[in-house]
Amino acid sequence: MTTYSAKPAEVEKKWVMIDASGLVVGRLASIVAMRLRGKHKPTFTPHVDDGDNVVIINAAKIVLTGKKREDKVYHHHTGFIGGIKERTARSILEGKFPERVVEKAIERMLPRGPLGRRQLGNLRVYPGADHPHGAQTPEMLDIAAMNRKNKRSA
Repeated sequence: MTTYSAKPAEVEKKWVMIDASGLVVGRLASIVAMRLRGKHKPTFTPHVDDGDNVVIINAAKIVLTGKKREDKVYHHHTGFIGGIKERTARSILEGKFPERVVEKAIERMLPRGPLGRRQLGNLRVYPGADHPHGAQTPEMLDIAAMNRKNKRSA
């Protein structure tokens, strides 16, 4: 018996929508990263993009446990000498693009390289409840019902 290896032409991608209001960031990110990679399917192949397209709504209403909202720091470098910049999770969530906290958490759980970048392209994150993907008829995925620890009150 030979090992099954999926071909890119054989892959069937579904559209999945997740309501992130009240969900814990790390738990949401790990489930979404597995969906983007395709590890939830029995036809998972490590070198093929066979994951689903994921739409996350209400990303501005996510919850960080403990004191992470004030203490978690995101670093980036400008490219100039001494140009390291840092922002707290609170300043990002209260800023113009609060969905970036969720995007970064998921991005850091995917593999680095061309395949990981292609899989990250299947992710759409929106801070509010409205999204332009109604024509794809995404099926709702209730992450809060999977485990009681996935949902916290703000």
